[in-house]
Amino acid sequence: MTEHQLTMVFAALADPVRRDIVTRLARGESTVNELAAPYSMSLQAVSKHLKVLEGAGLITRSRDGQRRPCRLNPDALESPALWMERFRQRKEEQFERLDALLDSMSREKEE
Repeated sequence: MTEHQLTMVFAALADPVRRDIVTRLARGESTVNELAAPYSMSLQAVSKHLKVLEGAGLITRSRDGQRRPCRLNPDALESPALWMERFRQRKEEQFERLDALLDSMSREKEE
C-alpha cells in the first residue's frame, strides 16, 4: 500500500459515521438503504460517505438486479493495521527501555 493509499484509508476512517458503516459491513453486506436506516441524514449524504470509503478501497459496491449491495474489503485494513503494529512495537520497546532504566535507578537508590 502506498503512502497515499494509507492516507486515504485513515482519512476515510476519521469520520465516525464511516467507521460505523465499516463496523456494520464487517458483519455482512448491506444495501445503501439498510446502511442509511440508523442515521438522520439523506440517502445522498450516506452515498457520499460510501464513495469516500469506496475511494479508499475499504468497500466495494456491486449490482444484483435492483439491489446494490456494499461489502467490506478486509484486505484494505491490513496495511494500516501493519503500520499501526510497527508503531506499537516501537513504543513498546521504548517503554521496556524506560522500565529497565527506572529499575536500575531504583536498585542504585536502594544500595
